[in-house]
Amino acid sequence: MQYFITRNGNQFGPYDINTIKNYVNSGQILLQDKVVSNNNEEVSVRDILKKHQVKVSIKNNGNIMKQIQSLGLNLLLPKDSFSFKNFKSDNKLLLISIIGLAPAFLIKFTNASVFTFYAIALYFSSIWGLFYYELFKTNQVKIKKAIYIFFTVQIAIFVLVSIFDINQFNPLYRLIGDNNSFIERVIGFTFGVGVFEELIKILPVFLFLKYAKEPQLPQTMVFYGLISGIGFGVFEGVMYQITVNSKLEYNESFFLNIARLTSLPFLHSIWSGISAYFLAFSFINPTKRYSLWILAIIIPAILHGLYDVFTWSLVGLFISYIGVALLVIYLKNAKKFHSSI
Repeated sequence: MQYFITRNGNQFGPYDINTIKNYVNSGQILLQDKVVSNNNEEVSVRDILKKHQVKVSIKNNGNIMKQIQSLGLNLLLPKDSFSFKNFKSDNKLLLISIIGLAPAFLIKFTNASVFTFYAIALYFSSIWGLFYYELFKTNQVKIKKAIYIFFTVQIAIFVLVSIFDINQFNPLYRLIGDNNSFIERVIGFTFGVGVFEELIKILPVFLFLKYAKEPQLPQTMVFYGLISGIGFGVFEGVMYQITVNSKLEYNESFFLNIARLTSLPFLHSIWSGISAYFLAFSFINPTKRYSLWILAIIIPAILHGLYDVFTWSLVGLFISYIGVALLVIYLKNAKKFHSSI
């Protein structure tokens, strides 16, 4: 029986089984190559040899040193590629190097201080930002605007919380303690923490919309909302690193440090993305702006508050998933929502 050999879309043959065996032994045909028989059956060379009970013995081309020499030094260390000009112009190499080596350099040159935590948080937030940019970018999205929003929200939270300690004037904030009842904690985390933090995160997005020179697409503003949420999460995470987390025992501290720099900024971004979605529609439909402003705060605040109550429990993780699902559903139904309001 005659067989055709196919590899990467190219076909060779036909060959009988003995010819295939010889070619396999010499390395010209691979055991992983495909075989097409006269009846159009497609299997691997390994399978067809096994079917005919044919054993192969692939030959070695000399000893190890001889094989390495035959590869050639230029194949292992291409002279033309090892130049500063090539390294500088190779965007893929630069991107891989930055993503892979940045944490090591940050730890080395920031001496395990608050700057270390902030630098690593910036590293992870940059990855989240690139991910969001790939998913939500529109022709209106401007990187400079995103960077502006990212740092503006951090300045806002620093001034309001770290300098003025505005939480001390919020009576609902006092309900979040473990000694309070479940209902009190839900109220405290939702209206004391959730509403306040969602207002701070959406503030730079609101200012951007207020002074925008053209109507902004909801997807554009969702992207900016996501970036604002990451910025807030980064600052909050660093503050927790140098205060609360530093007083915990190692295992719990390690877990929370990782969470504060990766997952929790993501959750903050999802909630502020929802805020930005409704905020965008409030500027597209200004006659209904007040109701849309309330929705822009209350929906993410409820998700935020309930998550803070249940945190890492299964209920908390389910609430996190609900937030992500809502954002995706909102974006899918943006046109329908626009026509109905």
